[in-house]
Amino acid sequence: MDKKHEYYDVVIIGAGASGLTSSIYCGRAKLKTLLIEKSLVGGLATYTNEIANYPGFAEGITGIDLMNLFHKQAKNFGVNFKLTDVKTVQLEDKDKVVETFRVIYHAKSVIIATGGKPRVTNATNEEKFLFDKGISFCATCDAVYYIDKTVMVIGSGDAAIEEGMFLTKFAKKVIVAIRYHEGTMKASKTVQEQAIKNPKIEFIWDSVVDSFQGGERLNTVILKNTKTEDLIEIPVDGCFLFIGYIPNTKIFKGKINLTPQGYISTTENMETNIEGVFAVGDVRDKVLRQVATAVGDGAVGGIGADKYITKSKVFEKN
Repeated sequence: MDKKHEYYDVVIIGAGASGLTSSIYCGRAKLKTLLIEKSLVGGLATYTNEIANYPGFAEGITGIDLMNLFHKQAKNFGVNFKLTDVKTVQLEDKDKVVETFRVIYHAKSVIIATGGKPRVTNATNEEKFLFDKGISFCATCDAVYYIDKTVMVIGSGDAAIEEGMFLTKFAKKVIVAIRYHEGTMKASKTVQEQAIKNPKIEFIWDSVVDSFQGGERLNTVILKNTKTEDLIEIPVDGCFLFIGYIPNTKIFKGKINLTPQGYISTTENMETNIEGVFAVGDVRDKVLRQVATAVGDGAVGGIGADKYITKSKVFEKN
């Protein structure tokens, strides 16, 4: 099948908060902009029942409503949207190529906003309670819903233990389930010591999740002891998973600089190692992954693409 060729100033891959923001900046700069999304415009934020910490919405806003506003604003600036999956990219040349099943898109600049997804346990019934039904991946986002309640944290790295301590500001009890034997965690020694001293934190060692139980919402986590295989039933009001994050960078492997964990390395200007290619949002190697930081990344990336294209035009004329 002969594929159709289309030409744009900027092609953005991924329509989460960062990609949408980049598209708003590019569209407003009068760049011919295409935003490609394989599944859901708005990305992971659309699964969040309420976003209470995004500036400007004093009463909070649902993730879907916020992302719909982003989407509408991008369309108002003339951004084109294509719901399709990117199969391959060629980014090294000035004529950058983004190929889908039916179309080959050519661009002067490419912004990668493919995000990622939190790693899950794959325990029984997990999918029933993801996001707003009891299983969360962000203490900063959701801790306020667990005031004076009991929550469980799965994981033992710095993120898990630090988020667990943050949760103690709200919850009456934080149970941390760790697969390793007593006293062994992945978190740094300083973080471990602080957590062990915290009277609101209880550790359950040698444990992995066997299943999640409940009705409309999660109310019980069944843990399995890794030594004895005994099952332990723990009543909870919610559970937070901090067992890693999987960036969506498979198609960029070998074509752009990635960290050992698979994130894209960028400068503070969102520049990758390839001129004219930018990366924004959760797919970047960064400290904090929130809608607010995604928006900041997207703005910087959009302006960077505009400047790169403007500079390229100047050189072409000389």
